Amino acid sequence: MSSIESLKLRTSIDGWDRQDPEQAFTLPSRYFFDEALFKAERDNIFLRSWHVAGHLSEFAEIGQYVVCDLFGQSIVIARSRAGTIRAFHNVCQHRGNRLLEERRGNTGGIVRCAYHSWCYEMDGTLRSAPRCERIKNFDKEAFAIPQVRLEELGGFLYFNLDPNAPSLAELFPGADEEMHRVFPSLANMRLIEEADVIVPANWKVIMDNSIEGYHFKLSGPCHIDLAKLIDFKGYRLTKRDNWWTYIAPANLEAGEAYGVKLRSDLNPGECFFNIGLWPNNTFYTFPFSEFLGTFIMIPLDAERSLLRFGYYSANEQTAEVSKACMRWMNEELGPEDIALNISVQKGLHSMGYDQGRYMIDAERSNESEHLVHHFHRLVFQGIHGAQR
Repeated sequence: MSSIESLKLRTSIDGWDRQDPEQAFTLPSRYFFDEALFKAERDNIFLRSWHVAGHLSEFAEIGQYVVCDLFGQSIVIARSRAGTIRAFHNVCQHRGNRLLEERRGNTGGIVRCAYHSWCYEMDGTLRSAPRCERIKNFDKEAFAIPQVRLEELGGFLYFNLDPNAPSLAELFPGADEEMHRVFPSLANMRLIEEADVIVPANWKVIMDNSIEGYHFKLSGPCHIDLAKLIDFKGYRLTKRDNWWTYIAPANLEAGEAYGVKLRSDLNPGECFFNIGLWPNNTFYTFPFSEFLGTFIMIPLDAERSLLRFGYYSANEQTAEVSKACMRWMNEELGPEDIALNISVQKGLHSMGYDQGRYMIDAERSNESEHLVHHFHRLVFQGIHGAQR
């Protein structure tokens, strides 16, 4: 980014991240649709961050892989024949052909380029290339596919395109323990279902909606139904440096949830739980759902996002209440939230709006928007750097 572009981005916003949260004005509306700002987010935030690839169980077999796409970059995460799980770029080193198109699959341990049949191990090393023995000074080791950083936290694997980024442990101290506390069967989780939805809204609009309880009892009927399943007085929103949680005990007096009658021996530790890892990774569970959900906001452009909903369970058979909750999320609560996202994105273009006020109280109560402010501060500093 040129110095002139940088200056334009900073115009009238210097010192925004030094506001008193309880009196702070929100990010200006252009931060949710401006192309230059979006490019700065891409370069300074997303291409330097950790992104969920999948649960360890999705790479249990040799040759089992998941493909993750981000801003034109395509990454393969796979278990090799040697038993290791690696991440590498999804591109043949001959002429640049894309190797794998499916989101998930199993190659058996070898991936073949459909163009000229160059074959690679599932750790990116070149196994064979037709006629290479006839080519002068051809070194197969020199044509291994470049690797991508891969780390594990809370039973999930993450990739990062920045070789110099801090580790997961450095960025999210305590998050692994919190995941295992709420999900003691993390190691036994398996993917039940995944759904992708493209939403015409900036990724931050979607995140903002997910990290505050202010609208729970004030917006649509599905949110009100969800609020009835939790002990809202015990709802707590807690920020850390680069991650956050919002947690509430379940309403143990509920007789049914998601249209299904609940069993009588309810787990006294049932809860509504969400944990967010900067910038766009969210893990959650709804009360009585018996699943772990992933909610990933993947930016496509300044005003479109791909929402990836994943559902995982440690049960051998998917419980009926889990199936009902997934349907409710996909067909009722999700669409209700998405309608709000779309409406906000339209409103942000209005000549009658630029900045609002965060509704942050001194107690940081269950209806306070302090997590939204914290998230916006991370965005602002990600784009501009921390201001002094």
